[in-house]
Order: sequence, then structure tokens, then C-alpha cells
Amino acid sequence: MNIREATTEDFDQIWPIFHEIASAGETYAYPRDITKEQARKFWMEKPEKTYVIEDDGDIMGTYYIKTNQQGPGDHVCNCGYMVASEARGRGLATAMCEHSQERALELGYKAMQFNFVASSNEGAIRLWHKLGFTTVGRLPKAFHHPAKGYIDALVMYKWLDI
Repeated sequence: MNIREATTEDFDQIWPIFHEIASAGETYAYPRDITKEQARKFWMEKPEKTYVIEDDGDIMGTYYIKTNQQGPGDHVCNCGYMVASEARGRGLATAMCEHSQERALELGYKAMQFNFVASSNEGAIRLWHKLGFTTVGRLPKAFHHPAKGYIDALVMYKWLDI
């Protein structure tokens, strides 16, 4: 596995991963009918950096890193991670989260915050806790899950600058 910074050409391989996850509506607060161009802006243009994880040249996952808030909060970053369904269970999310924490420190961030983790995303929540994140907030019924209805969203945080 290799993690590298994404190029604009990579989005054609990122799009199927993004589309599958966004259209399911189970983990991200993106419109389920998001277009490829809208997704490109969200995932490639708005973040400070976007990365991909490859296996033999095939993109199996991706993540972005960006400043969570401006001004006095600009020392905290936010990340989002997506793994292709056929690549799940192989440790890619762990590798990307660990990589993102290293990149965050290199970019001058002191902490990382996940703003809106669907409470039904139990695998991600277990992983983030394992990697040192703490659940610092619960937003009651803030996420509208397509099968479970209105569920809570979690705010998770980790201070990186030891």
C-alpha cells in the first residue's frame, strides 16, 4: 500500500468510491444525488490537501485534510476518509488516519476534529477511539440515516501536539 498526495487526474478513480458512499447516505452528510463536479469541489478543491491510498496503482481509498475553523481555531484540522467497499477490512482507514495525523503535524495543526460522525457508523467510531480520539459531543438526531431515521451525530477530537 502506498499513500500519496492526490492529483486532479486521480478524481476519476476517487469518484466511484465517493459516489458509492455518498449515494448510500449512511455515513456522510453529502447529498445522496451529488454530482461528480460537486463532489470534485468538496473533495479536491476545498480541502488543503487530498491523499489517496493505492494498491498496485489502483486507488482503494482517499482522505482530505483541511482547517476546521478560521482565526483562533485554525490550529485544529478536520479530515474525511473513504475506502472502496472491496478494500474494507484491510486496515486502509487505520493507515490513512495515522498518515493524516502525521501530515497534520507537518502542516502545523495541533489537533484534529471530526465534526459529524454518524452514531450508526460503529466501525469508524471504534477505530477513532482506538487511535486516540475522544467523543466530546453528541448532536441528538442530527443525522438523517436512510434506514434508521434520525440518529445522533458525534463530535470527536484528538490533541496531536504532545
